[in-house]
Amino acid sequence: MTNEGFTHLDQRGRAHMVDITQKAPTCRRARAACRVAMRGETVAQLAEGTIVARDVLETARVAGIQAAKRTSELLPLCHPLLLQDIRIAFTVAENHVAIEVEVASVDRTGVEMEALTAGAVAALTIYDMCKSRDPDMSIEGLCVWEKSGGRSGAWRLTENGGVVHFDT
Repeated sequence: MTNEGFTHLDQRGRAHMVDITQKAPTCRRARAACRVAMRGETVAQLAEGTIVARDVLETARVAGIQAAKRTSELLPLCHPLLLQDIRIAFTVAENHVAIEVEVASVDRTGVEMEALTAGAVAALTIYDMCKSRDPDMSIEGLCVWEKSGGRSGAWRLTENGGVVHFDT
């Protein structure tokens, strides 16, 4: 059994924080997305603002931003980063709310975990605020859609699940 490729495991398989002291700071960006699937009537109530817990999407946006900034407190091997930009967008569709997050930083390591954490917490906030009306909701498809900066270069997922590398 080998730990090759697992940057957070040492030669003995023990967890460790990756040493990034020798890396130069570069612009890092990551986009993550997920969706909260729900009944059409719940989506309509969200869109109309008639759910008693007002401002669901704005509360979810603030929760996601706060979560991105605190990612290193939640994930024990994640480096604390100074984030320069966090954007969270919602698209209300017929039977779900899509969430897209973009996070940027000039630092020594990527911001994928911050984008994923923001998306997850925004989705959980929507779930929490709507669960009394729609207990059948689910959170689906959380993943990194695009990233740039760092050693692995820039890439994005395609519609069919492939990866396209591109120059920044």
